[in-house]
Amino acid sequence: MTTEPPAGPPPEPPYQPPTQPPVPYPPSQPPYAPPAYGAPAYGPPPATAADRLRTAWQQRSESDYYFDFWTAFGWTILTCGIYGFYVIYQLVRRSRDHNRRRITLLEAATSVAWEKAQAGGLASELQPSFNQIAAQLAVLQQQSSDFRDPIVWSLLRIVGAVIVDVIVYILLNGDLNVHDRAEGAIEHELSVIYTRLGAPVPSPDPARVNEKHNYVGRIIATLATCGIYSLWWLYDVMTEGNAHFTHNWHWEDALVASAQQIIG
Repeated sequence: MTTEPPAGPPPEPPYQPPTQPPVPYPPSQPPYAPPAYGAPAYGPPPATAADRLRTAWQQRSESDYYFDFWTAFGWTILTCGIYGFYVIYQLVRRSRDHNRRRITLLEAATSVAWEKAQAGGLASELQPSFNQIAAQLAVLQQQSSDFRDPIVWSLLRIVGAVIVDVIVYILLNGDLNVHDRAEGAIEHELSVIYTRLGAPVPSPDPARVNEKHNYVGRIIATLATCGIYSLWWLYDVMTEGNAHFTHNWHWEDALVASAQQIIG
């Protein structure tokens, strides 16, 4: 008689990474309900997503200040440096206000698309793109809470103009880098969503993303030239912001046109 060896323990199933259900857009709001805007119930009706989109689009002339370096440089010389306080004020203000305006515009465009996706039965299919947008909007919202008061930074120049200027240039360059990457990701997802909804929006150009400066090298160059190099640094900060706005404006025009096509 032959005996079979005792059976060993059953083989373990292969490892499967834990899965989590997708987070609905916006997070923690199943089912989706658009955020409340405008006046309370007893006042005028709150603005629709379409209205918020158009308003943010129209306000770019107020938030996106476009610098001319040589004009600013000339006025700074003519006023014996006093105009430099205004330059710092506008640099910080435009960065802060542009970010706020873009949050409103991108959130409104997303709400318009979400309503259309729900009406067309495409919400589940496009859910990953809406999730990505929600995550990147959180990055922009976090930026809006950073300390970027233009009046305070302008007054700090009284203590040490060159030192404060360098700090502002570093902060604004870092802010633009983070801001550009986050909103570029949102623009890409909106392009995917709006194209699927039948109203194509061009995808953003990845080459437009602003890169961080070599801060150590620029500080050394500023010290070595007794502050003269800071003028070149200022030129870069101004023109990089200008170029960012120009890219945004062209894309916003296409977005608003596509949103209007969706709204009908």
